Amino acid sequence: MWRRLGCFAGRGVSVASILVPLKAALGFLLSVLASLGAVVAVFQWGCAADLLGVHQTSPIMSMMPIFMVGVVFGLAMDYEVFLVTRMCQAHVHGESPREAVVTGFRHGARVVTAAAIIMISVFAGFIGSNEAMVKMIGFGLAIAVFFDTFIVRVTIVPAILALLGNRAWWLPKGSTGRSPTRFPAHGSADGRPATPQTRSTALPLAARCRCRLAATTSTT
Repeated sequence: MWRRLGCFAGRGVSVASILVPLKAALGFLLSVLASLGAVVAVFQWGCAADLLGVHQTSPIMSMMPIFMVGVVFGLAMDYEVFLVTRMCQAHVHGESPREAVVTGFRHGARVVTAAAIIMISVFAGFIGSNEAMVKMIGFGLAIAVFFDTFIVRVTIVPAILALLGNRAWWLPKGSTGRSPTRFPAHGSADGRPATPQTRSTALPLAARCRCRLAATTSTT
């Protein structure tokens, strides 16, 4: 638990924002609750049980929520990083908040959706197992990845960042991170030309590394 809280705090410093990691945490909780609800509906209440080959309903295993939280947390945060760091990079380079969301979504969504489809296919393969535990885990993880990717990360996250605007990148004064400095397209605020060196130094070290990773991924 403390390790996850530390991960959220570190992400807030790296992207110079408080609302971005908070939004990521709430989206993760929403994905877990939705997937657990789907598992309960099928394996405990019997909804669409015949379609999935569930011949007998039973209570949910105690290890199921723990296992699902661990796996979904890792995948959800990876998808969040691929999307948000590219948006942060575009915003720092002079784009408006809405334009940065569009740019980051255009370059990052392809990677996220492709990775999600692969993971969903892998987890869905366990649904055909005769073991109830394996079938339950495969179904729960497939639903969790689908919901977190196509509902939370690809739909809700860009919408929230677009509605928040500049407030999405707000960070209190005196914190260890620095708020991203926006560079207009043709130069900096004091009239100097915006070079790649001045643009890259506007972000903390961790954010610069992630932005470079996102930019490299988008060109491949």
